[in-house]
Amino acid sequence: MVDFARVQKELQECNRDIEVSGISVNPKSDNLTQLIGTIPGPLGTPYEGGTFTIDIVLPDGYPFEPPRMQFATKVWHPNISSQSGAICLDILKDQWSPALTLKTALLSIQALLSAPEPDDPQDAVVAQQYLRDYQTFVGTARYWTETFAKTSSLGAEEKVQKLVEMGFPESLVRSTLEVVGGDENMALEKLCSG
Repeated sequence: MVDFARVQKELQECNRDIEVSGISVNPKSDNLTQLIGTIPGPLGTPYEGGTFTIDIVLPDGYPFEPPRMQFATKVWHPNISSQSGAICLDILKDQWSPALTLKTALLSIQALLSAPEPDDPQDAVVAQQYLRDYQTFVGTARYWTETFAKTSSLGAEEKVQKLVEMGFPESLVRSTLEVVGGDENMALEKLCSG
């Protein structure tokens, strides 16, 4: 059974220094086993300036079993599937320890964005590009960051207006867009599944 007291504590700790780390974790709904994490793209990488959303599912054995995490935001990286968002990271598999937290896992994913491991890829196509044509890799990763991980402040009000016109309350629209990092499609999905 999931240790919900620990999960509550972890959520509070993670969101306490959001101004500094930029990392947050919030429940998808009332159910504390389905969460959404956000991490900022690391400075000095093609992911800089992007905000990446990660779906987190806590298994029954958490914290003795690792959380299941995958990118909801599309990302071009050798250790992340460009199709499914699956992440190749040892602490999300056999190197997990109950001493680790959701925040340490998200920090590790952020570090992975800074230091790809193309010799242990999740996405072979991206890994080959990284190894054989690094400049093209950087350009593609930047393009994907611009396209999928950035939201312009101008577009935010338009998204709110569009979703309000569909009949959703403005306050709920704003909070939902914030939780999903400004992704209009994810916000609509979440609002519809209510």
